[in-house]
Amino acid sequence: MKTTYYPQDDILEIRFSDKEIVSEVSQDWNVNVSYAEDGTIVELVVLDAVKTGFMPFHSGENRTAA
Repeated sequence: MKTTYYPQDDILEIRFSDKEIVSEVSQDWNVNVSYAEDGTIVELVVLDAVKTGFMPFHSGENRTAA
C-alpha cells in the first residue's frame, strides 16, 4: 500500500496494488474508487481530505502534484 498526499490541492491517494485500473466510481462528491478487471480495489482518491476529516494522515511521502 502506498499513500500520497498533495497538500496544495488537499488530495489524498491511497494505492492498494499495481494492477491496471479499468473502472472508476464516485462514491460521493469527494471519494473516487478505482477497480481492477478482477473487481478488486486498486486505489482510493479523497478530495478535500483535510477539510472533510480524513487528515491529519502521515503517509511518509509528500510530493507536489505535477
